[in-house]
Amino acid sequence: MDWIGRLNQAIAYIEEHITEDIDYTQVAKITCCSSYHFQRMFSYIADIPLPEYIRRRKMSLAAIDLQQGDSKVIDIALKYGYSSPTAFNRAFQSIHGIAPSRAKESGVLLKAYPTVSFKLIAKGVEKMEFRIEKKEAIRVLGVSTPISSDATKAYEEAEALWLKVITEGAPKDTNGDLLDVGPICNELNASCDITLPELDGFFGIEIENNDSAEYMIAVASTLPASGNLKEHIIPAHTWAIFSGKNFFAEDYADAESSVKFEERIYSEWLPTSGYEIADSVDIHLIFSTEDLSNAPFERWLPVKKISNGPA
Repeated sequence: MDWIGRLNQAIAYIEEHITEDIDYTQVAKITCCSSYHFQRMFSYIADIPLPEYIRRRKMSLAAIDLQQGDSKVIDIALKYGYSSPTAFNRAFQSIHGIAPSRAKESGVLLKAYPTVSFKLIAKGVEKMEFRIEKKEAIRVLGVSTPISSDATKAYEEAEALWLKVITEGAPKDTNGDLLDVGPICNELNASCDITLPELDGFFGIEIENNDSAEYMIAVASTLPASGNLKEHIIPAHTWAIFSGKNFFAEDYADAESSVKFEERIYSEWLPTSGYEIADSVDIHLIFSTEDLSNAPFERWLPVKKISNGPA
């Protein structure tokens, strides 16, 4: 099955189980990737976070049930997984702008959010340069933080770790401006393996386990773990690697910013690449630079060929 077909099969699963507590892990299995990756892909391709899409679909169907049947509001709330009438009332009003009890009234205005359907479309002619490269396992030392399974929250938590690494404990001038990086950043710099110039920089690594996930900022190193730093092994993989210039850019519309790259990889490159995601590890390599506003980076996506997809 092609990539678009798998995405649509995942949406069909969500619709089939819309009255239940959706199992994101099961949805992700349909697309042969992790829950975290599926949520991220969905957000970029559909332009809406997966939990919000599911909430809108539930409230769209709840409105139809209220208009067409004789069921009580509490029964409809329970049908769509809301044990609290207050929570259901809040969710319904956030979508339709009225209380669910008014949905039965004649002439009332309601909103409908149809089922998402994925298909290939033309999205412009901007080139995407990439390379497919096999790499052996890479040992790194770094610091990490737990991150949420929700892709939006996870991004904010990873961003907070970068801020901590760069600025926590850093010397400042009388105006509060940084004079140098913080001690954690200096510790990472001191541990960096200078014999690997192609890996001269900081890794940003998202690691999803069975029931948890973490984000790690690390450097390639042969030194023993010590101080704030712990060891991690980036597994040997075939990677799809994309290069950009503005990892820390605040303007997400920037064609070479990290976030814009994510959007284009998942919505433009991956569906037609003949590859699928091969593991639940996700990597950025931010190269050493004194100009953080234009930090060059590489985005590494672990991939494998789709058995019946295009070569």
